[in-house]
Amino acid sequence: MHEWIQDHYDWVKAFHIMAVIAWMAGMLYLPRLLVYHCEAPAGSPQSEMLKVMERRLLKGIINPAMIAVWVLGITMIWSAGWLAGEWFEPGWLYVKIALVLAMSGVHGFLVGRVRDFAHDRNRFSQKFYRIINEVPAVLLVFIVLMVVLKPF
Repeated sequence: MHEWIQDHYDWVKAFHIMAVIAWMAGMLYLPRLLVYHCEAPAGSPQSEMLKVMERRLLKGIINPAMIAVWVLGITMIWSAGWLAGEWFEPGWLYVKIALVLAMSGVHGFLVGRVRDFAHDRNRFSQKFYRIINEVPAVLLVFIVLMVVLKPF
């Protein structure tokens, strides 16, 4: 297995990047759907349509993409550590992992909000969701900066 990963590292990295793009597209779109859902009266056709859209976005794109990001990312770390004969020491990688954990936490929080809307129990305002909509973008900026600049 180690040889296969070593021989196909660039493929693993390419699919990791594609999974990140899919995950982030969904993470940036889902809070916007929740903003619109706040405007829709419970039980209305618009509310029911948004429930379907939110559920499909989560189950069809966001959840599978997040799983792929984690599996492929861990595979790359393991492979690179194996190739170098040692595990990673650079601080940027630990910061990146912490930021990805934070992104995963936001993901989990949004899953909970979709469940609330599914049961017509939203507790937050449009303004709240507009603010939450910016969190994945900010995390993404810092994740990309860690990966590209490797500042420490």
